[in-house]
This record gives sequence, C-alpha cells and structure tokens, in this order.
Amino acid sequence: MPSSDPEALRVLRERGFIQQISDEAELRAQLTSGRVTFYSGFDPTASSLHVGSLVPLMAMAHLARAGHRPIAVLGGGTTMVGDPSGKTELRQMLTKEAIAENRVGIERQVRNILKDAPDAIVVDNAEWLLPLNYIDFLRDIGRHFSVNRMIAAEAYKQRLEKGLSFIEFNYQLLQAYDFLVLRRKHGCTLQIGGDDQWGNIVAGVDLIRRVDQAQAYALTFPLITTATGAKMGKTAAGAVWLDAQRTSPYDFYQYFVNVDDRDVVRFLKLFTLRPLDEIARFETIEGAELRDAKAMLAHGVTAIVHGAAAADDARRAAAAAFGGGGDEAAIPTFGVAGGEKIVDVLAASGLAASKSVARRLIEQGGVRLGERKIATVDETLAATDIGDGVLLHAGKKSVRRLVLAR
Repeated sequence: MPSSDPEALRVLRERGFIQQISDEAELRAQLTSGRVTFYSGFDPTASSLHVGSLVPLMAMAHLARAGHRPIAVLGGGTTMVGDPSGKTELRQMLTKEAIAENRVGIERQVRNILKDAPDAIVVDNAEWLLPLNYIDFLRDIGRHFSVNRMIAAEAYKQRLEKGLSFIEFNYQLLQAYDFLVLRRKHGCTLQIGGDDQWGNIVAGVDLIRRVDQAQAYALTFPLITTATGAKMGKTAAGAVWLDAQRTSPYDFYQYFVNVDDRDVVRFLKLFTLRPLDEIARFETIEGAELRDAKAMLAHGVTAIVHGAAAADDARRAAAAAFGGGGDEAAIPTFGVAGGEKIVDVLAASGLAASKSVARRLIEQGGVRLGERKIATVDETLAATDIGDGVLLHAGKKSVRRLVLAR
C-alpha cells in the first residue's frame, strides 16, 4: 500500500522529531513512493516506560498515520546484556523472570499508543537472540564490526573512561543483528530512535549492506530536555511513568500542565496529535495567556496515554486542587491513621521521591496542609487535622487529598 502522506519526513521535522538521517534524499524517496516498514526498540529494564519514551512512540504514531508499518521491538534479549548508551556505569542485571514481567507491562503501553495502526507488529528480540550459537554469531556477524570504529562512538567513548564491561560491548552487535533479522523477516528498512542510539542504528544499516547487500536507513530524534536543561520527566516525586500505578493520571496531567512556558509549543508538537496550524497560534503569546495551551497539552497527552475519561477526571481534579471549582473527590487520595510524620506521608504518598527530598521541600517552605504551611520537618499529622479530608500540597504543582484510613 503506498504512503497516504508523501510529506511524512516534513511532518516529523516540523514537529521536532528529527536530529539525524543517514540518507535523507533516498529515505524521502522511499517514504514517498511506497510503504516503508520501520522499527524502534524498547528494552524492558523497568515495569513501565517513562515520558521520554513517548518521543519514539509518537514518531511511530505519526509515521503509521502516514501509511507506514511500525514494528516495536521489546528487548527481552538485549536487556540481558544492557545498553551502555547514556549510562555512566553498568546497568543492573535483571533476571529472565523480571525481564519477562516488565515486558508484559511495556507491551500493553506500546500497543495502546499504536492502537490506530492495526497492522503494527510487536516482537521480542529474545525470540532470535537467546537461541544464538555464540561461535557462529561471531563468525557470521561479529567479523563485520571494527573495534576501532565502535570505541570511537560517543556511547562507548564516554564509558571507556570509567570502565566498559565486555558484556556491554556486545550490545551494538545485538542491536545491529536485530535490524538484519527484521529486514529479512518483515522487510524492515528503517530504524528510528534517540540520538544516543545513532552509532548502534548506523551499525545495523552497515551490517545489512555488508551481509545482504541491501539498503537500510537510520533516523534519530534529539534527546529531549526541558527549557531549564533538566532531563525530560524528572520531578521531586521521581520519574514520570506511563503506568497509572506508578504515576497516576492526575500526576501525569499535572506534570504537563505545569511545564515551563518555553516548552509548551515544543511539547504540543511532540506529544499530541494536534494539527500544526492549531498549535501555531500559541507561538506568539506568553505568560498567563499560555494557560489554555498548557491545558490543551496536559489533556491531550494524558488522553493518549490513559484515555479521554482519565484526562477529563484529571482536569476536574486539578481545578478542585487549585481553586478553580471542579471535583475534589477526583484528586488522588492517601489514607492516614493520624500521628504520622508529614515527612513520611510526603514520601509514602508519592509527593516526594524520598524522605530526604520531603525534608528539603519542608525546609524550603514548599509544603502546606490545607492553608497552613508546614514549618518544621518534625511536624506530625493529628486525626483532627484530617477531618473529612484535607489537601496536602508539595510545591505549587503536587497535591494529595488525605483521608482517615478505615
């Protein structure tokens, strides 16, 4: 089936998804003249993806809307080795059982984002990596890799200074082999991913050329940081996850409704499906006038990840929490018995990533129980403080409704 949108690359570029392309003119011709099968990989190193993973997922959604076929590779095999890219030390080794459990949750999230692409393929590279004969693999695949070129790649160069294990050194070979397998099994000719993956992706392009004498392509996205330079998706309460059990839809919504003004338009392009001409009207406004744009961003991305009903609930809860009416019952609740230290409640309820973070919030004057500022880290909750429910605020953005546990 030919592409329904010959401007697929233009859309990705205008929305901010493109950092590097291995052969842009040729890839553009392929995307314009016919249907391209492409893939991105997701290693199940945790039970959930985080908001940074929305970049490749949304790029996949846009390419799928343009008529191309997505493959999501869940790295059950590569996770057993560990990707050194972007890491200063060896990743924690997970058991096969933990990897398999993580993969189930991540597959659900991937399929949810790609639900409008009925022919999307989701595969686990453990299927072809775990049965490999090591000696045969080295003779057939490893001989095509130059160690000099590998250690010149940024991902390996950074790690060589602190120590790179031999098992991690194999990761590039395995990722390149994934690309070769997917080309042979599914006709996949394009791999997309974060720019820290450029060396690994190009290694796959080169392997396909050497082994199958065929053309393949690499496309990477910029590594997304906020306007302040912080890593995308980091908060005082920890990472922002796609799993509702790890980050509630309300907290997820709050993360996006409170982004820096300078990030609003950029994030609307990256994390929603809103038309670009609709987003463009926000490019010339600032300050309080951006409130509608932030609400559009928060509701749009929450609806994509958690569904429209959850996004509506989160919007109503936010209105109640911050004085705009709405339904206070929709605010996430946390049960307490009375007598607990507020530091402990902040950490246990997810308002702070740890007790040390909670202490800092209090010391900086950023914690309120109802309208009362918490003055010291030693303050405790009395049952009379709770009543029928009271709001505990951490900073300007995060809140829980405390209720007495029954």
